[in-house]
Amino acid sequence: MQSPPRPTDAELEILTALWSRGASTVREIHELIAKRKPTQYTTVLKMLQIMAEKGLVRRNADQRAHVYESACSQEATQQQLAGDLLTRAFSGSAAQLIQGALSAKKATKAELAEIRRLLDEYERKSR
Repeated sequence: MQSPPRPTDAELEILTALWSRGASTVREIHELIAKRKPTQYTTVLKMLQIMAEKGLVRRNADQRAHVYESACSQEATQQQLAGDLLTRAFSGSAAQLIQGALSAKKATKAELAEIRRLLDEYERKSR
C-alpha cells in the first residue's frame, strides 16, 4: 500500500489535534485549533474533507456528526516528514540534519541525553 502524501502545514495542524485528542468531530477539532489561532469552522471542515480524499484521515459517518481519525500514526508521519526533509534539504546526510536541528534550537540536557541514548540504540541494532 502506498503511503499518504506529505501533509501541508495546515493539514499537519489538524493531524496534531487528532493525535492529541483521538477520533474527533469537526467541531471538537475546530475548538482545539481555534484556541491557538482564529479559524473558521467551515475551513476545518473543508480541510478534513480534502484530507479524507488524500488518505490522511478516515471519516466515520455512522453518527450524525462525522468523526475523523488520523489514517497514520504520529510516528509514521514524523518519519515521513524527517525523511523528506533529509532528502530535500540535507542531501541525505543525517549528520547535517542533526547539526542543523541542534543549531536552530538549543537542546536541553535531557534532550541531549535522549539523543545519545537513541544513537546508542540505533548503533546496537545496526551491528
